[in-house]
Amino acid sequence: MLAEMRIQGLGVIDEATLELAAGFTVVTGETGAGKTMVVTGLHLLGGGRAEASRVRNGAERAVVEGRFQAPAGSPAAKVAEEVGGEPDDDGSVIAVRTVGADGRSRAHLGGRSVPVGVLSELAEQLLAVHGQNDQLRLLRSAEQRSVLDRFAGDEVAGPLGAYQRVRDEWLRVATELRDRTRSSRELAREAELLRHGLAEITAVDPKPGEDAELVDEARRLADADQLRESAAGAQYAVAGSPDGDPDNPGALGLIGEARRRLGASEDPKLRELEPRLVEAETLLADVGAEIASYLEHLDADPARLEQVLARQSELKMLTRKYAADVDGVIAWAENASSRLSGLDTSDEALAALAARRDELAVELAGYAEQITAARAEAALELGREVSEELTGLAMPHANVEVAVRPRLADQGEANALEVGGQLLHAGASGVDEVELRLISHPGAPALPVHKGASGGELSRVMLALEVVLSHSDPVPTLVFDEVDAGVGGRAAVEVGRRLARLARSHQVIVVTHLPQVAAFADRHLVVDKTADGILTRSGVRVLDEGQRVVELARMLAGMDSTDTGRAHAEELLAAAKADKETAVVRRGRKKG
Repeated sequence: MLAEMRIQGLGVIDEATLELAAGFTVVTGETGAGKTMVVTGLHLLGGGRAEASRVRNGAERAVVEGRFQAPAGSPAAKVAEEVGGEPDDDGSVIAVRTVGADGRSRAHLGGRSVPVGVLSELAEQLLAVHGQNDQLRLLRSAEQRSVLDRFAGDEVAGPLGAYQRVRDEWLRVATELRDRTRSSRELAREAELLRHGLAEITAVDPKPGEDAELVDEARRLADADQLRESAAGAQYAVAGSPDGDPDNPGALGLIGEARRRLGASEDPKLRELEPRLVEAETLLADVGAEIASYLEHLDADPARLEQVLARQSELKMLTRKYAADVDGVIAWAENASSRLSGLDTSDEALAALAARRDELAVELAGYAEQITAARAEAALELGREVSEELTGLAMPHANVEVAVRPRLADQGEANALEVGGQLLHAGASGVDEVELRLISHPGAPALPVHKGASGGELSRVMLALEVVLSHSDPVPTLVFDEVDAGVGGRAAVEVGRRLARLARSHQVIVVTHLPQVAAFADRHLVVDKTADGILTRSGVRVLDEGQRVVELARMLAGMDSTDTGRAHAEELLAAAKADKETAVVRRGRKKG
C-alpha cells in the first residue's frame, strides 16, 4: 500500500504531501490546479519516463518520494533487499525519483541509488495506474488477450508455460534445420576443407614444441666442427693437456698447485683458504666432465642433419597454412575437429532434425489446443461477469462478448503450426486472437469495443473489467486517472459505487471531476492553486466533512457559495454513505 507521497517542484506543484490510507481516496481540484501532476508523480515512482518539461519553472529539479508499506518477505520487500535497500524505522520502503531541469533522472530505493528499472520492478508488485492511455491499450488485441489470461488464471498459465518452453525448442530446431538445408552446399565445402586440413596435419603428426627443438638440433649438427673446436678449447683450458704436459696443466692443475702451497703454509690464515679452493676444484671437475660428455656425443652426422631439415620442411608446410608455430597448428586441428562434428550435413542428420521438429510440433499443437479450450471457457464467464457489471453502470442493455479465434498464419510463414487441420501463427502467447466486443443493445451487432463504444462507455467497460479482475490482481494499489471521462448522471453514481467496491480489497486512488464519484470516497484530497501575479503554486490538503461539502458543492457546477449547492452536496454525501453502509451489511450477511 502507498502510505504517503511527497511532491516537490513538479509542474505547478511547489511542494505537497499526500497522506494516503487504505480504502478509497479521491483527488479533486479545479481545472489546471495540478491534479494530473499527482498521477505524473505516481508514474515517475513507477519508473516511468522522465521529462524535463515536467520540472516546475525556476526549480532545479522535481522530486517525488513515496512511502510504501511492504511487509517483510513480500515480493516488493524482496525487490528492495536485492539492491541493498533498507526499510525505514516503521518497516516501510521509501522510493525516490528525481528529475533535473536538464532532463537527467535519478532513482533511490531504501536509501540506495538504483537504476530506474528497479522502481519499475517495485511498481509491478505494488502499483497499477489506469488512465486514458490504458483505455487505448485495451483496444489492442494483445492487451485483451492478457486481460482474459489474467481472468483465467492457472487454467491458462499452466499450459501456456509448457507451450512456451516447447515453442522455444521447436523454433530452435526448425531454424537449425532451415539453416542447414539452405546452406548445405557451403557447409559441405567448409567440411571438406576442414577434413583436408586435418588429414594433412594427421599425416605429419606434429608434437608440441617440436619445431623449436628441431631448430636447436639443426644448429648443432650444422655447426658441429665449430662447436667441437670451442668445446675442445674449453676442455683444454679446464683440464690441461691430455698427455699430461706439465707446461700446460690447465685450470684444474693450477688450482691443485695452489691447494698444495696453501696446505703446506705455516700461516693459519692461508690454510683457511684451502677449503674454498677445494670447492672450486670440484666445480671445475664437474664442468670438465660435462664438456667431455658433450664432445663425446657431438656428431657431425650429415644423414641426421638431412632428416632434421626434411622434418622442418614438413612442419613449415603446416605453419604456413594453419598457424604461426606447431603449437598453433595443433590447436587449429582441435578446433577444426570440434567444428566438423557440428557440420553434419548428411541426409541422416537432416532427417533426424526434421523428425525432431515434427515431434515438437505435435507436442506444441497439443498445448495450443489446451490453451484455446481454457481461454474459450474463461471468455464465456468473463463476458457474463462484465455484462453484469455494465448493468450496474447504467448500461443495462449492453453485453460484452469475448471472442477467441485462431490467428491464421500468413502465406509462406516459415514457422506455421498445424492445429486442428489449420495452419496457425504460433506466437509466444499461443495461436489465439482475443477480441472484446460490445453489443450496445438487443439486436445490435457485436462490434469491437473501439468501434461499438463511446468514450464514456469505454471508461465503464474498463472499470467493469477492473472490478471483475480484482480477485486475480495481486497489486494492492489501483490508481484511476479520469477513468470516469464522458460519464455523468446515474452512470457516475454507479462508477463511484464500483470504485468503492474495489476499495474493499485494494487501496484505490482516483483523480476525478465528478462529485458523484468523489462522494463515495473514504478520504478526500483537494489540489488547491494560488497565484501572486507572478507564479502559480498548488498544494494538496485533506478535507474534513465540512470542507468536503464545500468541495462537492463547487464540483456541482460551481455552487459552493449557495445554500442549494451545499444542500445538494450534503445529500450526495449522505446517499453515498448510506449506500456503502448497506453494501457492508449485505456483504456481512453473505459471509454469515
